[in-house]
Amino acid sequence: MRAVVQRVARARVSVDGELVGEIDRPGLLVLLGVTHSDTAAQASALARKVAGLRILRQERSVVDCAAPVLVVSQFTLYADTGKGRRPSWSAAAPGEVAQPLVEQFAEALRAQQLEVATGRFGADMAVELVNDGPVTLILEV
Repeated sequence: MRAVVQRVARARVSVDGELVGEIDRPGLLVLLGVTHSDTAAQASALARKVAGLRILRQERSVVDCAAPVLVVSQFTLYADTGKGRRPSWSAAAPGEVAQPLVEQFAEALRAQQLEVATGRFGADMAVELVNDGPVTLILEV
C-alpha cells in the first residue's frame, strides 16, 4: 500500500462536476494506491501512521488538532514506467481487491475520531487542493 500525503489548507474532489468530498480547513489529502498483496491489517497500520504524522503546523498531527482528512484512491501510484513510454498498471490491485482496502483505510481513520471525506472509487475525479508549505510525503507499508 502506497500513499502520497499532502498537508493542505483545503481540498475537494468532484466527479462530473458534482462535489463528492471536501475538507474546508487545514488537514491532509491522502492519495492512496493498493497493490495485489495488500491486506486490511496494512490498511489499518497505514491509517495509524498517517493519523500520527506530526506534519501540521506546530508539529501537530491530525489527531492532535482534530484536522480533517480527504482520502482519494489512486491506482496510478503503482505505475511501472520502466519500459517504453506507456506506463503499465499491472502492479495496481483490481477494483474488487482495492476498493475494500481503501474503505478500510478510511474507516481506520474514522475509528480515531477523525473527520474523513473521500472521493468516489473508480471514478474519473477532479482533485483540487491548496498545498500548505508545501509538505508532501510518500509512505509505503
